[in-house]
Amino acid sequence: MADCVSSRGRTSMTRLNWAAAAALSMVATTAAAQENIYGLQPAETYQTAETGYGYGEQAPARTGWFSGNWYLKVGGAVLHRPKFEGASGRSFAFQPMISFGREGGKSARFSSRNDAISIGVLDNGTVRAGVAGKFIFGRDGDTDSRLANVSEVRFGGELGGFAEIYPSDNLRMRAEVRHGIRSHDGVVVDLSADAFMNVTPTIQISAGPRLSWASQDYFDAYYGITPAESAASGYGTYSPGSGFRSAGVGGAVTWKATDRIDTSVFAEYARLLGPAADSSIVRQGGSRNQVTVGASATYRFDLF
Repeated sequence: MADCVSSRGRTSMTRLNWAAAAALSMVATTAAAQENIYGLQPAETYQTAETGYGYGEQAPARTGWFSGNWYLKVGGAVLHRPKFEGASGRSFAFQPMISFGREGGKSARFSSRNDAISIGVLDNGTVRAGVAGKFIFGRDGDTDSRLANVSEVRFGGELGGFAEIYPSDNLRMRAEVRHGIRSHDGVVVDLSADAFMNVTPTIQISAGPRLSWASQDYFDAYYGITPAESAASGYGTYSPGSGFRSAGVGGAVTWKATDRIDTSVFAEYARLLGPAADSSIVRQGGSRNQVTVGASATYRFDLF
């Protein structure tokens, strides 16, 4: 009888163990399903401020056109440049610098003072494209007394788009197309290429050619002289067409002062071409050789 009870007890315990194992298996399966439903990660991959991703692993790459670590850079440059485009006299000026893009790709490694204000909406590390714009400061008799009897260029801007590509690890090629707003009704196309090299972990040098083209409406606003203006100013009458505006070269030395602050010194040379070089504003007291030097600083905000 005792043996019978003992045997029945062992059978009950065995059934209990199987039931417990089945229950635990169901709980584990349910938990795993909930993790998949709610996008939970195993505990060992949770990111911490101290160690990053657990066990030294990197975060899984996010996909999608808007994925990645996006940043906003703001700052400005102090320039010593011609008083106006085509002038021989010089003055100091300030230029705002704004750039929006994604950290971690090649586009995060290089930017130029020569770039217009840029908002990148496509950035895959090799190709970056988006919206580009710049402020246009007015030009009138207060800029230079010789322009007192010439049509003023009003304060306004240019808005358009840009695209840039990295054909190699140390070369960026960029194109901008912008249309004038208020200042002029023309179209401007700027092309540039910059080779860059990190001399040290915090110092980078860069240099490359520049080429600019503009439409007739642009040249008419900046270089055109009507018969009435000619009589009042002494400049010869001039009615420009469209064509290349300038060709030149630029270079910079950039210092990464901190993880967020970049500073640089730079120099740009442009030789006025075509409709700009032929203008009486340039030929009578102006200069085809346009040199700009300056220093800049930007601060990076990490967004998302």
